[in-house]
Amino acid sequence: MASVLVLLSIALITVYFRESSGGGLHQVQSAGATVLRPFEIGANRVAQPFRDAYGYFAGLVHAKSQNDKLRAELDRLRQQQTQNLSAASENATLRGLLRFVKSPSFPAGYSYVGAHIIVQSAGDFGQQVVIDAGATSGVRNFDPVVSPDGLVGTITKTEHNVSQVTLLTDETSAVSAVDARTQAPGIIQEGPAGMSFNRVTKDQRVNSGDLLITSGWKTPTLSSIYPPGIPIGRVTFVGQNEVDFYKHVQLQLFANFQSLSSVLVLVPKHR
Repeated sequence: MASVLVLLSIALITVYFRESSGGGLHQVQSAGATVLRPFEIGANRVAQPFRDAYGYFAGLVHAKSQNDKLRAELDRLRQQQTQNLSAASENATLRGLLRFVKSPSFPAGYSYVGAHIIVQSAGDFGQQVVIDAGATSGVRNFDPVVSPDGLVGTITKTEHNVSQVTLLTDETSAVSAVDARTQAPGIIQEGPAGMSFNRVTKDQRVNSGDLLITSGWKTPTLSSIYPPGIPIGRVTFVGQNEVDFYKHVQLQLFANFQSLSSVLVLVPKHR
């Protein structure tokens, strides 16, 4: 039976290709195509929404993939920009520290240890930071700490590789200072009204805008923990009244404790 069908198919194909376009088999094909055309159109109409849906979701998947790639690239560029800005800021700080080391203001008889701040102050009542230099680097308690702008504080606790710095803004800090222009002496401390230049007698001359520096006093038996001449801040207000024994002097510190990242520890060459 199968062989008969095969022979019949071959015979029909042979006749189809040998007859003209108006032959009987061509007419039958044309009629069949005409009859099936509505079904083909209907099938296309039914299938079209599914093809459209497939194309829509395929487009969504492609768009999401592209969006994820763009988002990842944007995150990478943002991270790189942050790193570049951080590196530029750190480089500027290090250049400032190097300028201070090479300047005439750098105190004689001292060497230095560079350090980064690794733990910031936790709040207004604990004005200390931790740096990544300690006893193994030659750092000791009461060594002065400076930034490119001026005095920062002093070492108050030392471990092998880290140290605690108590800042000038801590209420326990006190620095003997003088007015660089008039040599009026006083003590810089944090107080209720902010940083103050205290113990300045009324006969001393201090004016708004004057530069305040460490006094670096020394006696035969004692000496200040801070060497002389380190910039501290600038006077912003001077007042006095008849009741008090001392002037009321406010100042703005040079060191920016909000953005502080790198410091120098001043190490005496002869302890």
